Amino acid sequence: MNATTINTPAGTPFVQVSREFEATPAQLFRVMTDPDLVTEWLGPRNLDATIEKYDVRPGGTYRYIHRDDSGEYAFRGVFHSVEQDKLVIQTFEWEGAPGEVCLEKMTLESTETGVRLHQQSVFPSVEARDQSIEYGMESGIRDSMDRLAELLAKEA
Repeated sequence: MNATTINTPAGTPFVQVSREFEATPAQLFRVMTDPDLVTEWLGPRNLDATIEKYDVRPGGTYRYIHRDDSGEYAFRGVFHSVEQDKLVIQTFEWEGAPGEVCLEKMTLESTETGVRLHQQSVFPSVEARDQSIEYGMESGIRDSMDRLAELLAKEA
């Protein structure tokens, strides 16, 4: 299994994620953007996900909710740029911290063995980024990337 690399440079508002998948860019893009499939991979394994809206196009919006025995955690954003099989740029906001909007850029790069996903998130401040890390963002990212790889293997 390919490893997920997460880089959180000290003193910056950045989170950089990289992961290679055994799939084509088209397969990865479809699984990342099809609302019926997103619930199967997005978020930590211990949370159930519900997609309320997932309109992947420039100007489209999304909202989803993760649930566990402790409660609900809602997230929302706007898709700014979408290039089929190549690029998604979106905002990301946890409704539990309103106004702390993150900008995310995800690019898909063909490799000899599949496709590499690069994601860079820019938080509004170093403090906001550090708080997200403290709340378990890294484990959520790793679970999501592992679940995404598992789904791609089933879809292939």
